[in-house]
Amino acid sequence: MSSPNKPSADPSRRDVLKTTTAIAAAATFASLGSNFAHAAEAKSDTIRVGLVGCGGRGRGAAGDCTLPNERVVLVAMGDMFPDRIKEAKSQLSESLGEKFQVKDENCFTGFDAYKKVIASDVDLVIFATPPGFRPMHIAAAIEADKHVFAEKPVAVDAPGVRSVIESAKKFKQKNKAFVTGAQRRHQAEYIETIKRIHDGQIGELVSGNCYWNQGGLWKKEREPGWSDMEWQLRNWLYFTWLSGDHIVEQHIHQLDVMNWLFSRPAAGSSGSESGHPTKAYGMGGRQARTDAAYGHIYDHFAIEYEYPNGARVLSMARQQDGTDPRVSEWIVGTKGAADPAGSLYAVGRAFDHDNPTWSYKRRKDAPSPYQQEHIDMIASIRKGEPLNEAQRIAESTLTAIMGRMSAYTGKEVTWEQAMNSQESLMPDKLQLGPIATPAVAMPGKTQLT
Repeated sequence: MSSPNKPSADPSRRDVLKTTTAIAAAATFASLGSNFAHAAEAKSDTIRVGLVGCGGRGRGAAGDCTLPNERVVLVAMGDMFPDRIKEAKSQLSESLGEKFQVKDENCFTGFDAYKKVIASDVDLVIFATPPGFRPMHIAAAIEADKHVFAEKPVAVDAPGVRSVIESAKKFKQKNKAFVTGAQRRHQAEYIETIKRIHDGQIGELVSGNCYWNQGGLWKKEREPGWSDMEWQLRNWLYFTWLSGDHIVEQHIHQLDVMNWLFSRPAAGSSGSESGHPTKAYGMGGRQARTDAAYGHIYDHFAIEYEYPNGARVLSMARQQDGTDPRVSEWIVGTKGAADPAGSLYAVGRAFDHDNPTWSYKRRKDAPSPYQQEHIDMIASIRKGEPLNEAQRIAESTLTAIMGRMSAYTGKEVTWEQAMNSQESLMPDKLQLGPIATPAVAMPGKTQLT
């Protein structure tokens, strides 16, 4: 199912993002006129982007990356299926305008589309495929010396997490950017509030709660001619090898915030270091989505995480129609409490949610956090100090996986057990054709591996 198209490549193209190259070009042409010199420098500073995964999130990320940043253009696209490429080209060519510079020969389909996008003379690759593919895509990108924006999570099992941690080292060695779609890390409300928490304004953290509770999500009805593999790929939410289950694919946002809160930043740092729990004890099940059309994942989880200082965090994740939604975090310290999204509260018999002691005032003209993460990434690349968020998002991904492992088995799971797990969810062969749907996990019967 691979496209016969071949990626175009200009073998004379240098690493256009090296500051020294830009400076040298400007100096060389300065004697020919300042306007010509500025034009040469601007051209050399253009960042060429490839998109892998052309669904809704991929299209959104392509816009968030190109539109708010000068001299950033989309030049290549890849997806498993031709119809997704067609839909994305139609939408993005209109929404991106002159920032859309994708030629037909730089559109690729099939399981190996990511390799062809990487080889298409791009500087930065956006990965927005189902998360199960993320570790192999990230590894291929850094081997080719590309900057990466990867949607969260970055894996669905421990072997995938370990792969990303190894890739994280290579991004650092090669001075390449790795930014992930945990946008709260780039959201001013969270940054300013958690800075105050790390400064000790609510004391030592003793407990917390985090939630992603909502209704059900979409599914695609199976069409005639679809193989088992195509049906699973088009309904990737409902298969752990593709999504990791919704505690991993979706609830990772809140778990990443909790790890951020419990991190211990070095003196003078911005609080960006990883932090993770030591163990998880949880439960979950499948009550509302029991039909085979929903694969084999759960529709609710409740996990207690314990952090190194003994603090416990209650985590809830639910996708059931007709239920009350709640998507938030809450943290309690010895001197107060906080909503990490922008408010601090004083200690009292009951926290008065209507009267915080401090609240963040968001600017009306502030970019959305989805744009801000790309603005920060592009700025770091141009500065020559690329962001590298790979280690911490790998740890937050494992935090979610650890919770899933506990709920599936009914066992307490330690960080070491989760990190050293040998369970690989990726199929032995990636090809369109038959593939079984795994059994629904049963606590007390499903084993830790």
